[in-house]
Amino acid sequence: MIQFGWRIPDFPVEGSSAQTFVRQITETLEALEGRFSSAWAADHFVPWAGFQDQTTDTFEGWTTLTYLAGLFRTFHFGSIVLSQSYRSPALVAKMAATLQTLSGGRFILGLGAGWKQDEYLAYGYEFPPTPARIQQLAEAAQIIRLMWTQPRATFHGRYYHIEDALCEPKPDPLPPLLIGGGGKKLTLRVVAQYADWWNFPGGTVAHYQELLEALRGHCEKVGRDYTSLVKTWSSECVAIAPTTAEAERLANASPFHKPGESIVGAPKEVAAQLRRFTDLGVQHFILRFADFPWTDGARLFAREVIPLLLEPKKFSQSNEQGRRRPM
Repeated sequence: MIQFGWRIPDFPVEGSSAQTFVRQITETLEALEGRFSSAWAADHFVPWAGFQDQTTDTFEGWTTLTYLAGLFRTFHFGSIVLSQSYRSPALVAKMAATLQTLSGGRFILGLGAGWKQDEYLAYGYEFPPTPARIQQLAEAAQIIRLMWTQPRATFHGRYYHIEDALCEPKPDPLPPLLIGGGGKKLTLRVVAQYADWWNFPGGTVAHYQELLEALRGHCEKVGRDYTSLVKTWSSECVAIAPTTAEAERLANASPFHKPGESIVGAPKEVAAQLRRFTDLGVQHFILRFADFPWTDGARLFAREVIPLLLEPKKFSQSNEQGRRRPM
């Protein structure tokens, strides 16, 4: 079954204070309860976007997920994605096991190689070359799995080492391990070897198809069942409105809009654009709505697009009084 997740914004783009931003996030989650299955936070300490003032209030990802998981009991919460360099792999395994236990099994651990060099250096992390960071990612994935499944975990790699490391309580069930990235030679090989889920953000349908073909090839080489990987795709800009013209105005007003990559249109048009990804095997969408902090687009998507992509079903009409754009 196709599932839908909301990409929690990392920072306000319209000048809201931190406390106002918290309220905007919770209002959107309230509007999506019972309609979306998951919500996702990134792992940045300052705005990742070049267009945003770097002094803008920005919430740390893991803290955000933990807080929201306690407030909203119907969502799964995931990281999109943690930079493996920012926390030692054994610590990540322990933190994930704890959150999985506290949330009753609603955590998805997303992990990536990291990319934002200025953020690394500002916070005192080394920023090795890309191949080294990807090898670190591979070692981190192995350590995390060992910590979750072995009574005592020992691992000695090129970059990371643990010795008789304990992780109690063990997570039950094991959180899915999502690995994000699209490097055809190195990253997708790590995905084939160690991931349960895979994510790639943005880009065109044609590019996503190329990545899937590369991923399939890596799965064949390492003896992995390609169909066992959950394929996900995320969009930084979904501009949806009752008419195409209104949707295009929303898209053009959004700093996240990338022509040719954003999802833009009336409900049937949006469904048709997303169906091109489901035809390739995408099982989980992670979506940012262009009209945030208003909830009109998110509610319209839930009400009219989801039924077009799923088998017809009645959706709860509760929470219809979310944060609406004033008339």
